[in-house]
Amino acid sequence: MRNTEMLLIPGPTPVVDSIYDALAEETRSHTDSRFVAIYRSAIEKTREMLNTDGEVFVISGSGTLAMEMALVNTVSSGEKLLVISQGYFGDRFIQLGKAFGIQVEVLQAEWGKRVSPEEVEKRLAVGEFKAVTITHADTSTGVAADLDVLVPVIKEHGALVILDGVCATAAMEEDMSKTYGAPDYKIDVILTGSQKAIGVPPGLAIVAFNQSALAARQKIKGVPAYYCDIYNWIPIMNDPSKYFATPPVNLIYAYDEGMRLVLAEGMDERYKRHEAYGKGVRAALKEYGMRALAEEDVAAATLSCILYPDGLNDAAFRAALAEKGMIVSGALAHLAGKAFRIGHMGNTTAQMLEKAIVLIGETMNELGYNVDSSKATARFNEAISLCTK
Repeated sequence: MRNTEMLLIPGPTPVVDSIYDALAEETRSHTDSRFVAIYRSAIEKTREMLNTDGEVFVISGSGTLAMEMALVNTVSSGEKLLVISQGYFGDRFIQLGKAFGIQVEVLQAEWGKRVSPEEVEKRLAVGEFKAVTITHADTSTGVAADLDVLVPVIKEHGALVILDGVCATAAMEEDMSKTYGAPDYKIDVILTGSQKAIGVPPGLAIVAFNQSALAARQKIKGVPAYYCDIYNWIPIMNDPSKYFATPPVNLIYAYDEGMRLVLAEGMDERYKRHEAYGKGVRAALKEYGMRALAEEDVAAATLSCILYPDGLNDAAFRAALAEKGMIVSGALAHLAGKAFRIGHMGNTTAQMLEKAIVLIGETMNELGYNVDSSKATARFNEAISLCTK
């Protein structure tokens, strides 16, 4: 990679040279047949990745825009939405829903924990909810939702499942054709962004609707949006030569190449690789007296929120790593200064992560801690080996 730093934050993530090369291609008209072919290819690759027969949207915007697009096209003002929150980004659906007059109820887990299916069942049993939002991997806590448990409970009560895959798509299983206990028990909407496990620079909002979600949109007379109204985008997604809003031409080039790499690796292999990286990083850092906020049975494959040992100064630690060319993120909300967040997804390699573990060990020793990076890297490689057998 031509990157001069190891960008090991929960996103954006490292970009490989072939994606940079695609991004740097000559900018063409958004109606040029050569660009139209690439845009069409990118849309179809997205459809293949998510395994859906519904509509897929790849448009200019952030993951937050994708969240808004998913919500306003399925839930009307006055209807009820249940938010399953396992961290800061789950909570974001609360304000989004309220902004559009939606009646929002919330089930919030203690940070580092999951909302139990029993809690979800109890809440759904006492009210008619149009939809339920799930954050697949919350970027603030490193907690992963258990879709095998949650989706059946939600579908039994007739609600739509809206899955926030911003920090999970292309790394953790998200299959819109998968059934969860009954033929029509499926994920209805998946939303994500380009800059996390897909490994493309930020700037694209990606949303997929299955047939049930499209039927819900059909029943809504008008959505309180223009740019986010999927009815304005369906004609373009089906025929990218048509115009609604100018697409980010060069970013679509990059995204098409990123999706090519995703599909070439194979989804099962990507899921296995990301699971191995997550387990390996957390096992290695445990050797340094660090502990993941999320216990291993609820931990996400894509990032980890790591609690510092007593006395370690957050600002000094991250600044020292940055001087060595390694960038990690601080923790959010009440964990600020008490933990850091490290991404291990997308185009990140085992070699990069092993180097990161060594640099973390060097930094801790410089800050007065006595740690052994050779033991930590051994734990990392042992965990990866166990996961990839």
